Amino acid sequence: MFFSRAKYFLYVLLIGCTPRSEKSPVSTSTDEQMITEVSAARAEAFNQSDAKGIAKHFTADAILMAPGKGAMVGKDSVQAYYQTIFDQYKPALESHYEEVLVEGDLAYGRGEATVTLTPRKGGKPIISTSKYLNILRRQPDGNWKTTHDIWNSNKGEPE
Repeated sequence: MFFSRAKYFLYVLLIGCTPRSEKSPVSTSTDEQMITEVSAARAEAFNQSDAKGIAKHFTADAILMAPGKGAMVGKDSVQAYYQTIFDQYKPALESHYEEVLVEGDLAYGRGEATVTLTPRKGGKPIISTSKYLNILRRQPDGNWKTTHDIWNSNKGEPE
């Protein structure tokens, strides 16, 4: 009896310490919620014409890939890009993720957005619908920041 219990214990111990070829499933619902909150905070900053508020959700080496523009690198470039929009237009953004996937310290969010830009000097609003992809990285403090942001129009509309 003792031998069989000891043998069973040893078996369980060995199995528990054996590396697995596949990762154990880990709940990512908290991370997905945090990533969704980052997106919502960015949208709120956009609606408030707050370029600095948008940029704070990007990593220092982030890449912004806006339609019709070369890749812009860094928080300062992100802030400057949005500030040029806010200087000319009063913005309104409705956006949502359709998919969020977390894999370790990297994640992506894929979504759809509708942007309305009303010229500050008067004139007809510009309305654009688009699809977008954000790549995010978990930071040392556990928060998520955007490393890459890219979007394009759904219907060949101006951005």
